[in-house]
Amino acid sequence: MIGKRIIPCLDVRDGRVVKGTNFEGVRDVADPVAMARCYNESCADELVFYDITASSDGRALFADVLSAVASEVFIPLTVGGGVRTLEDFDRVLKAGADKVSVNSGAIADPSLIGRAAKRYGDQCVVLSMDVKRVDGTFRLFANGGRVDTGIDALAWARAGVEAGAGEAVLNSIDADGVRGGFDLEMLKAFSEVVDVPIVASGGAGKKEDFLELFRKVPSVDAGLAASIFHFGEVDIVDLKRFLHDGGIPMRLI
Repeated sequence: MIGKRIIPCLDVRDGRVVKGTNFEGVRDVADPVAMARCYNESCADELVFYDITASSDGRALFADVLSAVASEVFIPLTVGGGVRTLEDFDRVLKAGADKVSVNSGAIADPSLIGRAAKRYGDQCVVLSMDVKRVDGTFRLFANGGRVDTGIDALAWARAGVEAGAGEAVLNSIDADGVRGGFDLEMLKAFSEVVDVPIVASGGAGKKEDFLELFRKVPSVDAGLAASIFHFGEVDIVDLKRFLHDGGIPMRLI
């Protein structure tokens, strides 16, 4: 059986790792290079790097910071932020990424997903979605969760996977930073409409939240978190042993 993945996330702004709640109240946390080095040594299965203001600022991702981070990790690295063209894909991959996450860029140009999948392979294209409940439906947001697109997020996920996305990262704006557990209702809904690996993001506050995630939504492949790992509240090695002891297949040291 393939093991579930534990993935720390570096939200980077102006060259620093930051963290907020419900995508707001962002505060400085640490140097991304030092943090990447730490996670590479701590049994993390993958690492995600988001330049969280690249899209809203209308600029390219900071390749120099990414290259420095990539030089420190020997686990799969997914990178997103400001990816709008195939040239952006190429630049990010050459800077050290293994997979490229598209969000606002794909909303602006949905053909980007299929064109990137054709050139680089489905496994390289990650569809990242910032999702929030609006009037009882799951709505897709853009520009780091700042803009309501009016698009039904479930329909968007289905279309993105059909176009060639090989993985989906589901970021719950409702749960982000609250630490009340993953958004299980949302994750179950998406798992019914896509057949690619799903990474759950937003809401983790303790080890038990990951156990609940994998037990109640077994179709989810990975749990992603930021602050609980950044501030040392949950140790990744301890978490994976806890999950293994709870019957969840994990890659251990």
